[in-house]
Amino acid sequence: MYMAKTNPPFMSGVPELLLLRLLNEKEMYGYELVRSVKTVTDEAISLGEGVIYPVLHSLERGGALKARRKSVSGRTRVYYSLTGKGRTRLERLHGEWKRIESGIRAALDAPGYA
Repeated sequence: MYMAKTNPPFMSGVPELLLLRLLNEKEMYGYELVRSVKTVTDEAISLGEGVIYPVLHSLERGGALKARRKSVSGRTRVYYSLTGKGRTRLERLHGEWKRIESGIRAALDAPGYA
């Protein structure tokens, strides 16, 4: 029986990494980030607003992001952008991810384990 794919528990920390990475490219608002995560991960990862906004607010409180309100077509949107602290955090998380990815790849490719 086929079940819908969900994001597994080992995904902890991935939303933060993805949001920082996207915001390193350009300023974006929440729903734009939701769509962009799906796009850049070829729909392998889907993060809803209930995940995105708490991470954005936490990063903002920690000084990694700055937010500004902008009126667009009569609606007010909150746009987020990376700060210097956010870029430093992105670099650290990216390094950690590469280390973990390398370790998992080594374990999966080890002879005798299938």
